[in-house]
Amino acid sequence: MIILMGVAGSGKSMQGRLFADELGYAWISTGELFRALVTGERRKQMLAGKLLSDGEVINLVDLTFSRMNLAQELVLDGFPRTEAQAEWLMKQISSDRLKLTAIFNLTASKEVVKDRLLARGRRDDTEVVINERFKEYESKTLPMINYFKQQGVTVYDIDADQTPSQVNESMLKLIASQNS
Repeated sequence: MIILMGVAGSGKSMQGRLFADELGYAWISTGELFRALVTGERRKQMLAGKLLSDGEVINLVDLTFSRMNLAQELVLDGFPRTEAQAEWLMKQISSDRLKLTAIFNLTASKEVVKDRLLARGRRDDTEVVINERFKEYESKTLPMINYFKQQGVTVYDIDADQTPSQVNESMLKLIASQNS
């Protein structure tokens, strides 16, 4: 499993699709899962920028994993986002349910992220929501990346301000060097 992490707008979904297509891997975007499966009041809250609870997220990811051949490589985009989710994932890895190949942390400047998100035109991409996503990233995701590092997991920081093809090339080189 290859995990893509980063703030909304850093290019996780674009890179997930490119990377998975390039290497023939399955691609799971938790954002796409949530937009497809979350309904009612929780969907309204999600569109307003509120994150789903750890339990809700873990249940949706676990359900998705239960329907896959986990012996094959996959790209996971947007999960985990909190330390509780990271701990759940590490338990899945330590129990040999999942194999972790690499974590890519796509780092992008606030200016680039804001421009990208406003340009894609989704309903939940407003300046207020974008600022909230940065706060969530800084308060929850960055500490979780440090958690992975403390667990001995290699995390590759990728400059996501580059063009999509440059980011993809950087990731492919790192995977190739890891496999050689």
